[in-house]
Amino acid sequence: MSEDFTEIASEEDDLFEHYRIVADKGQGLIRLDKYLNLHVANASRTKIQNGIEAEAVKVNGFSSKASYKVKPFDIITLSLPQPPRDTEISPENIPLNIIYEDNALLIVNKPVGMVVHPAFGNWTGTLINALVYHFQQLPTGRNGEGRPGLVHRIDKDTSGLLVIAKTEFAMSFLAKQFSDHTIERTYQALIWGEPKEAKGTITGNVGRSAKDRRVMDVFPDESLGKYAITHYEVIKSMRYVSLIRCNLETGRTHQIRAHMKYIGHPIFNDTTYGGDKILRSISSGQYKAMVEYCFSLLPGQALHAKSLGFIHPTTKQWIQFDTDLPENFQAIVEKWENYVNYQ
Repeated sequence: MSEDFTEIASEEDDLFEHYRIVADKGQGLIRLDKYLNLHVANASRTKIQNGIEAEAVKVNGFSSKASYKVKPFDIITLSLPQPPRDTEISPENIPLNIIYEDNALLIVNKPVGMVVHPAFGNWTGTLINALVYHFQQLPTGRNGEGRPGLVHRIDKDTSGLLVIAKTEFAMSFLAKQFSDHTIERTYQALIWGEPKEAKGTITGNVGRSAKDRRVMDVFPDESLGKYAITHYEVIKSMRYVSLIRCNLETGRTHQIRAHMKYIGHPIFNDTTYGGDKILRSISSGQYKAMVEYCFSLLPGQALHAKSLGFIHPTTKQWIQFDTDLPENFQAIVEKWENYVNYQ
């Protein structure tokens, strides 16, 4: 399995970010500088070029030029300079929308735009920074990794429910349910078009795209990616778009977003998977203005983690939580309903 902009810890030199990338077996020939621009998050073209010229980039152990053509299974290592930073998670007084809390866990309704845990390019302002501020001694999981209380996550530009463990036992108990796929997770999404079937199941392995490692592709070939199943049901059909309910059997990165694009119905305003374009177009200035207005209302993709159900680690009873769609999401649905009704 290939590694993507993997940060390698370095106690000797904290002035640099160290990476090791292995090109996929299906990687097409592409210039080294362009390849790194695609695969290293938040690194500018100038920064990549400077790294290559400074011989801080090596391919298979040797310094290489920017024009070198990356081939399958090439091993690329690089060290990019950055200012030193504190590796510990800094507590930040960020408000949390907590909809439930007890001695074992809490349920948080995450807004669009908040990153769940610190990572390359997002070291502050995350949910974890807020949790460290508001709660003391949250469990860190295996290897003491810097994700206190975190059992699962949702994308930065997806809103909705997350469960946070407050004890080591709760974390292990909840993690097993996620591993066994017994957690019930329901999302609502606004998608482009109307699926042929009002209710169905999407299967197809989900894995990193060979062209852009920040994007997930769906692979019919079972030897690629990871097994993924998404069940969907149309709640409202609005001719040009549909509001759907999705239940996950598996929890792959970008699973719903990749699966919906795969069947030809990307999520509305999803910039990564093509949903930020007018895909069901008519020759009407009014229609175009309405769609662009809807885009402007929504800071991320129209995807919301609406409900979450699981067995409580202490009571061993099934508990279920639900939250309303964000106001701007609901406003867009109503805008489409009104548009279709008055056509």
